[in-house]
Amino acid sequence: MVNILQSNAWAVFQRDLGRTVLEDAGEGWHWLAVVEGGRTGRYLYCPYGPVAATPQAFDEALAALERAGREHGCWFVRVEPVAAALPDGFETPEQSLRRRGLRPAPRQVQPGHTQVIDLTQDEDAILKDMRSTNRNLHRNIAKKGVDFTVSTDPADVEVLLRFLDATAERKDFTRQQDDYLRQAARSLMPLGAASLYVARLHGEPIGAALVYDSDDTRTYAHAASDFAHRKLSAGIPLVVRTVLDAKARGLTRFDLFGTAPEDAGPEHEWYGFTKFKKSFGGRPESYPGTWDLPLHRGRYTAYTGVRAAREAAGRARRAAPALPGRARGAARSVLARVRRPQD
Repeated sequence: MVNILQSNAWAVFQRDLGRTVLEDAGEGWHWLAVVEGGRTGRYLYCPYGPVAATPQAFDEALAALERAGREHGCWFVRVEPVAAALPDGFETPEQSLRRRGLRPAPRQVQPGHTQVIDLTQDEDAILKDMRSTNRNLHRNIAKKGVDFTVSTDPADVEVLLRFLDATAERKDFTRQQDDYLRQAARSLMPLGAASLYVARLHGEPIGAALVYDSDDTRTYAHAASDFAHRKLSAGIPLVVRTVLDAKARGLTRFDLFGTAPEDAGPEHEWYGFTKFKKSFGGRPESYPGTWDLPLHRGRYTAYTGVRAAREAAGRARRAAPALPGRARGAARSVLARVRRPQD
């Protein structure tokens, strides 16, 4: 598995954002990491990495990350080893990470659970694994005047941004920032690492999805639809099209990117998306999650204290819609000043 977050294309994108990107590799391991943070803590973040073929290779990768973190004045290193051999003996992945001095991060950055479709199957098998409603919409949506286009023109991402604005306002959630997504399109599309799929009703856009491609995996990253045309359910055949196109490109995995674990309730951040994503079939995958390796323990303790306060403020913000009128507005105006920017 080659995740987009550990790809050369992602390094280009992060540098285009003005971030400091570090990369290193050795026998059986490699990683890409970004220097993050500011006044509340500087750290080296390795999204969905490092990649390591053996436990020994992971140790070498972690040691290289630690050296790089210290060289850049970081307080800690943050890792998410989704494609690394961790256990040595009869350990669980969590036990092996704790033995190496890592500890669970105060927040999970990338999803720790997801749904993955095996694209090495033939097309009929992929469709058969989906919910029957999804298959029927895929086969019949053209009869309703809906078709799909694919664009690698960065300017077309504005279609998606318009729908994301409306969806975020209607459902009251914080989405990725426009400038971030515009730069993602400008950086990744020319490299063949991103595509915009647009659902059109008689030529007019009614939904869009931005997908990222690595050497073997397509990631379903950002999507939104026009609420006025919700009865067409065009977002479902739009996903089916992205899946089948990924297979046609020779990719082997389709990552629906972010689901809640089986025992999660409505409080889980991915709960509301899970039923929709699992309706496309595939299998669940679980990862060890986000872990921190402190480099300066006192500073790391201070950082986690500030993070805990922010998380408490975030929970209060999410509860704010339950407040009446003027009180709700006041709560949101205060919380907006402590809201964490998107990673």
